[in-house]
Amino acid sequence: MGIEEYGGGQGPQSDVLVVTTNDVPGYRVQHVIGEVFGLTVRSRHLGSQIGAGLKSMIGGELKGLTKTLVETRNQAMERLVEQARVRGGNGILMMRFDVTEAADVGTEVCAYGTAVVLVKA
Repeated sequence: MGIEEYGGGQGPQSDVLVVTTNDVPGYRVQHVIGEVFGLTVRSRHLGSQIGAGLKSMIGGELKGLTKTLVETRNQAMERLVEQARVRGGNGILMMRFDVTEAADVGTEVCAYGTAVVLVKA
């Protein structure tokens, strides 16, 4: 797995700007739409669980689980952006991730933030 597979976030051509800050330099918030979120729940497949169990005995990165978590966060973020877009937003402020175990069957990842309409200042 190359370094590009460990990343996340948006590509340069996205029509909805997602930031973890309260504001965006050079823009002002014209309208606050409200909270939006993108949610996904993923189960681990047996192969990665066995590999993770063996790897945990000797130490080191659990690459299969890392790749699954990156894919899961990216899917949650895509759903977050789609929610903002559908509601008329072109920005999401204060984006965060929340990750929890879901009833011992998988991992729940929620991306959330405040959807807004941004205009150049």
